[in-house]
Amino acid sequence: MCKDQHGCRFLQKKLEEGIPEHRDIIFRETFNHFATLMTDPFGNYLCQKLLEYSTDEQRSLICESVAGDLVTISLNMHGTRAVQKMIDFLSTQRQTNPQYNDQILSIIRALSLHVVTLIKDLNGNHVIQKCLNRLASEDNQFIYNAVAAHCVEVATHRHGCCVLQRCIDHASETQRIQLVTEITYHALTLVQDPYGNYVVQYILDLNDARFSDAVIRQFFGNVCALSVQKFSSNVIEKCIRVAEHNTRKLLIEELLNRSRLEKLLRDSFGNYCVQTALDYAEPGQRMLLVEGIRPILPLIRNTPYGKRIQSKLQREQMDMNNMSHYNNNYHQAHAALVNLALNNGLGPQGNGRLVHNSPLVSDYQRSPAMYGISPGLVPGQQGSPLVSHANQTPLYSSSSSQMGLDGYGSPALTQQGSTNYQGVNPYGGIPSVFNNTIGSSTDPYQTQRGSFHY
Repeated sequence: MCKDQHGCRFLQKKLEEGIPEHRDIIFRETFNHFATLMTDPFGNYLCQKLLEYSTDEQRSLICESVAGDLVTISLNMHGTRAVQKMIDFLSTQRQTNPQYNDQILSIIRALSLHVVTLIKDLNGNHVIQKCLNRLASEDNQFIYNAVAAHCVEVATHRHGCCVLQRCIDHASETQRIQLVTEITYHALTLVQDPYGNYVVQYILDLNDARFSDAVIRQFFGNVCALSVQKFSSNVIEKCIRVAEHNTRKLLIEELLNRSRLEKLLRDSFGNYCVQTALDYAEPGQRMLLVEGIRPILPLIRNTPYGKRIQSKLQREQMDMNNMSHYNNNYHQAHAALVNLALNNGLGPQGNGRLVHNSPLVSDYQRSPAMYGISPGLVPGQQGSPLVSHANQTPLYSSSSSQMGLDGYGSPALTQQGSTNYQGVNPYGGIPSVFNNTIGSSTDPYQTQRGSFHY
């Protein structure tokens, strides 16, 4: 009857009538088959109803009987609903009756060894999210320990990246620091991943300078290389927008290299980073950007992104011309520079051809590896930020026959199917506040990580 649509509805109505004799009969008949019924298309609804109407003693027996199969049930498209209902009901009842603690603890023990498996599953991740939504933060510590210990594996998964963001939402202050510490430690790897980059952006969106500044500094020395990648370019734009004043100056400073600037302006992703830099740069750096764009603009004027940059400069030209009426020397000079950038390269007939050869053009032709990514990004070498804890399997391997992550001649990175890292100092080669401290007694992240027991 439980597995039949009409029989299941009949039994549910009997439970709703509240007659103890009927409830006890249904419990005795279904108790030994409860795990099987929880994964049945119709039986799972009876299980949910029985959890609601059973006595405390009967409910405890049910929780104990299905504990060994709770993970398997959670991975099932029907079972996940029954498990979520169980967590929902027990957490609600515990608010008025502390004796439900034991039943919740039995569920936690059953799930605790398979958190990552559940997170990465289409059905199982909803059980973990239900725990985050309904249980107390101290009850969910088993989730935070598992996620922190497998940060890259979770963050780079299509379901895992969403669950990780929900973990941050529901975390206590200590738990949030625990997760952000791990995300920051692996930021350079995550930012290049289709899913991991959203986790990094989520940290930046917290608007907490303690977290965002530490994350942004992991990209120093590699800003241009990350700007020409599909996923990381979005993060670099956000870094420029949300960074502290001094940190933003250091980010934009890496874009001011003339030879790299031409590559960025020609790149379908990098040009957006330049546009964002124009919007957020301080006046002095904006002038340097305009000066660098001036000889390149005629070469890209007819491209979609070239037109956007030209339009941006035209708007700025109008603003500067208006402000020049105040006889401000800086604004007059800047307006003249923008005018020069917009009018540069037009021949006598105004046909848009260059009157002179830009030195950047010859540099562009001479140097096919203009972006020469910093030594810190070369995998497998001392100081690589793409490698982590020593004596572990490498995540990436390089091949001299492949192009690098920036597509300009750097050693290529190929996924090896492992979430561990071979190597050494994960911050080497990146000029940041953490240099020369990783792994030492003064390393703030090593000290922080050591306080969490996974």
